[in-house]
Amino acid sequence: METARDPFSPARLGPVQLRNRIVKAATFEGMTGDQWVSDRLIEFHRQVAAGGIGLTTVAFLAVSPEGAATPNELVLTDAAVPRLRELADAVHAEGAAVSAQIGHAGAVAASAGIRGLAPSPVFSPLAMKRMQEASPADIERILGDFAAAGRRLREAGFDAVEVHFGHGYLVSEFLSPKINKRTDQWGGSLENRARFAREAAKRVREAVGGEMAVIAKLNMDDGVSGGFWIDESMEVARMLERDGTIDAIQPSCGSSLQNPMYLFRGEPPIAEMAASMPKAVALGIKLFGSFFLKTYPFEEAYLRTYARQLRAAVDIPIILLGGITHRDTIEQAMEDGFDFVAMGRALLREPGLVNAMTKGESRESLCVHCNKCMASIYQGTHCVLVPEEERA
Repeated sequence: METARDPFSPARLGPVQLRNRIVKAATFEGMTGDQWVSDRLIEFHRQVAAGGIGLTTVAFLAVSPEGAATPNELVLTDAAVPRLRELADAVHAEGAAVSAQIGHAGAVAASAGIRGLAPSPVFSPLAMKRMQEASPADIERILGDFAAAGRRLREAGFDAVEVHFGHGYLVSEFLSPKINKRTDQWGGSLENRARFAREAAKRVREAVGGEMAVIAKLNMDDGVSGGFWIDESMEVARMLERDGTIDAIQPSCGSSLQNPMYLFRGEPPIAEMAASMPKAVALGIKLFGSFFLKTYPFEEAYLRTYARQLRAAVDIPIILLGGITHRDTIEQAMEDGFDFVAMGRALLREPGLVNAMTKGESRESLCVHCNKCMASIYQGTHCVLVPEEERA
């Protein structure tokens, strides 16, 4: 019987050597005001790196100007490369590796006042209007943008790139049979609906070559009736594995367009989100927030059951995500055959948690999963229980 991996020992992720198997999940930092890499963003990831993580992930970098999900997200242009290199250097100096999550928000971008694109002219509840169908020219342009984003991250000295195929963003919308009603080569059968994801992964791999790890963040369940689900997710994972374009998959779920709390689980922070918004938007959140931000019971490692099925479907590394806070849960994930685990909210609460666990000083995070960090993205994402003077 194979001995379970030690989560706190060195491991390889594609071409990259990591000091352990713990990944800082992409949690949008809200620290790119004016679409610029701020000193605060660099310090945020430096602190996480100093805290013992193997790989930290910068989120969310839009590959195209119309692909940003919020007005303060960074668009990955040539101008961003020098500051991203400073960020990479700061992380490397602390002994960790660095990745960046790239994607196109699709219809979700319309909520930021940006032109919304979708596979089909779907109605966006976030923008209260119908989205424009992406033309073949749009698709080709955006695929080129994915490639350019990968190239820029390589130039910035990043170790990995995470291509976002989940959460109701554009690639996820193409995968969804509920949203994608196209009748051309990009819609209909699963093979056609997966074409955009496979081509994006291929373009990114060609751009970064063998120098960087390529990770796919792939939904297992959109959390909506008739949406993308685990049976199709396993088949898309097999397609990506056969293509040889990715080094790992991070399974996820939920849709920022249709059901965002399905990803986070627990109580939605409706009051806190309303307080962070302009008055007109705040009123809408107070009145209708509970209809869009549903409540799902929280349990640790809540994606494990579906992720085990994905683990059994492919041989490439799988990064387990989903409310992981205990060392025992991390060790169980290794016994289950997962190669890495990703932590998000727990590291907002305690950037030094991995060091504490490695040294045996802690076995669990202080995170209480109140989800109030979700409402802080416009002021700089943080745990509301951490004193301001201790934040990045």
